[in-house]
Amino acid sequence: MVKKRQILVIGHNTSGCTPEHEKIAYDVGMEVAKSGSVLICGGLGGVMTAAAHGAKDGNGLTVGIIPQNDPAMANEFCDVVIPTGMGLARDFLNALSADGVIIIGGGSGTLSETTAAYMYKKPMVAIRNLGGSVEKFIDGFIDQRENVKIVGVDTPKEAVEKILELIAA
Repeated sequence: MVKKRQILVIGHNTSGCTPEHEKIAYDVGMEVAKSGSVLICGGLGGVMTAAAHGAKDGNGLTVGIIPQNDPAMANEFCDVVIPTGMGLARDFLNALSADGVIIIGGGSGTLSETTAAYMYKKPMVAIRNLGGSVEKFIDGFIDQRENVKIVGVDTPKEAVEKILELIAA
């Protein structure tokens, strides 16, 4: 049996998440499902809920890796809930569980997950012009090590196509 691709979608939690972020995240989730990949997210609100919702509506499998120890804290669109009880340290689990990462806006939590993925050289794409903590790194690197470039894209479909291309490379 061949392992399914696992794509982590990260971005704004409830705070800072706009209707535009939610629509884009939903569409990314739908595209992840269409690709036959598993959608991984932080399992909470905002971009995480919208992406998982889109993946569910696309008949995909969703995994929420939550910082709490109570699985009931996860959003209703998570098929598999992994309650870590680790707080923000779970950002490393999210990054390490992914074959590739799609970034949709986001604040400091998103930046934490991005840097974890960067340290482990995970392929990453970010949707441009959504603001957030990662915006200034799009089409570049986080630091002088140049571990992995954060590739900028403009649409949800392009995000999934590009991350699949980067994963296969």
